[in-house]
Amino acid sequence: MTDNDFFDAFFALHRGLPRQGPGSDATTRRLLSLAGPLPARPRVIDLGCGPGRSALLLAAEAGAEVTAVDLNQDMLDELRQGAEARGLSERVRILKADMAELPFPDGSFDLVWAESSVYSIGFDTALRDWKRLLAPGGTLVLTECEWTAATPSTEARSFWEQHYSLRTTAGNRAAAEAAGYTVLGVVPQPESDWDEYYVPLATRADAADPGAPGMDRALAATREEIAMRREHGSEYGYTGYVLRPAAPAPWRTRPETERDIAAVRAVNSAAFPTPEEAGLVDALRADEKCWLPGLSYVAEAPDGEIAAYALLTRCHIGQSAVQALALAPVAVLPRYQKQGAGTAVVQAVLAAARDRGEHLVLVLGHPEYYPRFGFTPASRAGIRPGFEVPDEAMMALVLDGSRPVPTGTIHYPEAFGV
Repeated sequence: MTDNDFFDAFFALHRGLPRQGPGSDATTRRLLSLAGPLPARPRVIDLGCGPGRSALLLAAEAGAEVTAVDLNQDMLDELRQGAEARGLSERVRILKADMAELPFPDGSFDLVWAESSVYSIGFDTALRDWKRLLAPGGTLVLTECEWTAATPSTEARSFWEQHYSLRTTAGNRAAAEAAGYTVLGVVPQPESDWDEYYVPLATRADAADPGAPGMDRALAATREEIAMRREHGSEYGYTGYVLRPAAPAPWRTRPETERDIAAVRAVNSAAFPTPEEAGLVDALRADEKCWLPGLSYVAEAPDGEIAAYALLTRCHIGQSAVQALALAPVAVLPRYQKQGAGTAVVQAVLAAARDRGEHLVLVLGHPEYYPRFGFTPASRAGIRPGFEVPDEAMMALVLDGSRPVPTGTIHYPEAFGV
């Protein structure tokens, strides 16, 4: 048996099914309602369209001119037939293409749509590469599979590690904001959306000929996937995101340089009532065990003045000393506070940590401020500081959901004095 036999059998199982991933017309309509006002004939691209259930709905109900993109010709043929049957052929353009190599100029679409397909290139890649396709005021709508349990089981983790790296809603929301989007809406998909996909697929699998080339392997993979959902469905699910590129911020963010040290000290001295925070940064900078070059960030005002600062240093969790990051301090010059400088510099340093493959960030801070970046109480994951603080003030952000979250006591660098 060849890999081609497997893929042919896999697509044979899926050919003609109404959906190629969890979803429903109700979810499509809900996501569309959150996208805000659209032009009279919005230009829409449906990426990984499959047989085109969403593309046809968008053409019919939003009056859209839809470019439907997929690599599977059989599914594109199904979509063409569906468009003809509904009298929508003039509204639906079908294109066989790779969603990672799209032949469209910047600003081509009012709405970029991707249901149950972004896994093909990854959530972060989609956020980065598809933004250019949006016209001014345009919206990106996509759905992503993610963890819904604080501590997924070993079985669920083992299954997903073979296929795709999952994050939590908080982690994906933070990634979207770090990529420069405003989150207009987040829609957890109901269990019925999975039934619309798996019930017809299970029926097809029961009727398939296991002796056909590659079919035994395709059936095994399909049944494993359905069984995983049946037994561990409470631990993961699909969520829809409605995103719009944020207006350009006045804050330029970047890693600190040696010439910024005095300005960083001045920001921390002005932002806090005592000089302890400024001294903490100097002590951490001198500690090679915890200082991580490239994770000390500043935000500049339009005139180039250092307006805000955020620092991530190495800390550890538990007796096995699993590596994590501590976010502290975060400081904004008083005259720039409540103007977005702090948000910009925190988003930037978290994005830098994510890009270098870091797993987990901890912060002791205001419980009404840090959740905007995706932080949640650390105690939910079994992480606690070695000193008394209000539970809601000690927070954690998982940057990489593919790895288990460590549990235990936080061990801070010596400079923290705890």
